[in-house]
Amino acid sequence: MTVVDGLWTEERFSFDGQYYKTEDAICSPKPAKRPTVYAGGESEKAKTMIAAQCDAYVMHGDPVDAISPKIADMASRRDAAGGPPLQFGMAAYAIVRDSEAEAKRVLERITTVSDFPAGYANFDQWLSGTQLEREFKIQEYSVSNRGLRPNLVGTPEQLKERIAEYEHAGLDLLLLQMSPQAEEMERFAAQVMH
Repeated sequence: MTVVDGLWTEERFSFDGQYYKTEDAICSPKPAKRPTVYAGGESEKAKTMIAAQCDAYVMHGDPVDAISPKIADMASRRDAAGGPPLQFGMAAYAIVRDSEAEAKRVLERITTVSDFPAGYANFDQWLSGTQLEREFKIQEYSVSNRGLRPNLVGTPEQLKERIAEYEHAGLDLLLLQMSPQAEEMERFAAQVMH
């Protein structure tokens, strides 16, 4: 982030660090205003860097009671680092249908392990190399990183209520995944956001 900020703000930028080295580097044209930098991570190093250098903390999907303390923790870290308040985002998978039963049928269809493609066979190996804060099941990985935990599955009214709970907890942004994305986003916009 030091290199990116330097390239965005200085005519020529030099840096000599452990991983990156630049010598009178030029970035042109420069952004008219500094873009918002979103970052996520659950390791201590990631949280420290995000609190000090980023604009928004993006989390994996989790229930509101798990997101609230993360927001409080990162807000406190940002205060200690000095800087404007962080924005907070979360990844989530959404299924909106006219009835809860219909939404749950879709959920069951997309999370049936026996139907997963061969690429999911290395899930346990991938999981062993992560520094995630919470247990993670293959069904959650099948649609997005813990995107099912927010439980944005149900009727438009149910989703509106759950989203309002996240907003009340301090969440500013939802990064929604759906399938098929275009059609389901149109449904979400018409039924939940209208």
